[in-house]
Amino acid sequence: QVHLVESGGGLVQAGGSLRLSCTFSGRAFDQYATGWFRQTPGKEREFAASISWSAGPTYYADSLKGRFTISRDNAKNMTYLEMNNLEPEDTAVYYCAAADRAKWFPRWADKYHYWGQGTQVTVSS
Repeated sequence: QVHLVESGGGLVQAGGSLRLSCTFSGRAFDQYATGWFRQTPGKEREFAASISWSAGPTYYADSLKGRFTISRDNAKNMTYLEMNNLEPEDTAVYYCAAADRAKWFPRWADKYHYWGQGTQVTVSS
């Protein structure tokens, strides 16, 4: 069973930066693509970024391109989300997710099979 644990969330002022981390365990990390989604109260979970199992192709929500960067370290079973120039609208719970490489669609939440518990990111104005 895959287990995902996010860390790195917190409170930051607008214009600041945060780096989220996601620890993967339980299966072979290189068999899974990983991604980040975010959710605010009353809204559906929203795609933020994803990366292939080889740490090759990356995908971003259009609104986040240029500010967010996803990366992964297959030797450490880690996925990261570097978030820069944060805006109050980025306030959300951020979730790490993993998808079987054979069944992965980069932007579709329902194609991710495993999810972490989430980490809160709050951006003050």
